[in-house]
Amino acid sequence: METNKNQLCEKNLGLVHLCANRFRGKGIDYDDLYSAGCVGLVKACNAFDEERGVKLSTYAVPVILGEIKRLFRDGGTVRVSRSVKENSLRIAKLRDSFFVTEGREPTINELSQLSSLEKEDVIEALNVSLPPLSLTESDDEGGGEIDIPTVSPDEEITNSLSISQLLEALDVRDRRLIYLRYFKDKTQMEVAKTLDMTQVQVSRREKKLLSIMRQQLTV
Repeated sequence: METNKNQLCEKNLGLVHLCANRFRGKGIDYDDLYSAGCVGLVKACNAFDEERGVKLSTYAVPVILGEIKRLFRDGGTVRVSRSVKENSLRIAKLRDSFFVTEGREPTINELSQLSSLEKEDVIEALNVSLPPLSLTESDDEGGGEIDIPTVSPDEEITNSLSISQLLEALDVRDRRLIYLRYFKDKTQMEVAKTLDMTQVQVSRREKKLLSIMRQQLTV
């Protein structure tokens, strides 16, 4: 049983990469994101019950994302490396010193020259020193709630997995038709030549396949 669980985890490591990539560049090293995701995958594999009638991917994604999000909760809004923190402190001192001597805020280029850091590193260091933006600031705190319309990573990944599963269920010819049309941006005429069909046949088959896939996605 233990061997089967290990094999199940190994076969689904791609889910961890998929989830971790949604948070790449958000302030936590990718290796840390991946490690946390692996913890989530192991938890999901250990608790997964095939008799529930759902695929492991559907069950595991929320668990993996939960472990990754825990990194952000445990480490504050954003966890940054020691080098970035040191650069932030250094830039802050240079900024204060420049303001005292020149009577104005230094530019990014000036801070880059004074610190011998690349402009990108200066910007990153400055961003670290900024206070976090509250997305749920109350009216009593001087503002209203800020709504930023973004697609939930859970929803986006689940939709992506659902589409992948639908494609896997198609026969080879139909799967290739959809792949050429929507992943390679081929015209119906180009697809017709590749699959030895007429443009009309491709059009009719494409409409039928899309209708079937939409129905399955809404089930």
